[in-house]
Amino acid sequence: QVQLVESGGGLMQAGGSLRLSCAASGRTYAMGWFRQAPGKEREFVGAIYWSGSGTSYVDRVKGRFSISTNNAKNTVYLQMNSLKPEDTAVYYCAARSSIYTQYDIWGQGTQVTVSS
Repeated sequence: QVQLVESGGGLMQAGGSLRLSCAASGRTYAMGWFRQAPGKEREFVGAIYWSGSGTSYVDRVKGRFSISTNNAKNTVYLQMNSLKPEDTAVYYCAARSSIYTQYDIWGQGTQVTVSS
């Protein structure tokens, strides 16, 4: 079973940037980022496919967040720019183990707090 280890969360002022990392112990089909703010449901943020077939993002982060990979390290990054207080949440890395599955592997989550 592939395991995911996240890092890079923290406290940042509005307008600042943070980069989250997610290291996978093996290869998966696709990687995604989700977030969950207090009292809210978990929300899809974005995803990337190892095959290089592209990325996708939820509208509210388009143009501010970007996902990239280091294939040699099996690591996915979430670069977050122009952070807003409403971006405050626990961010989760997730993976689809194959083309036939949804997100079935999850990281432990990392807290991102954006102050105004």
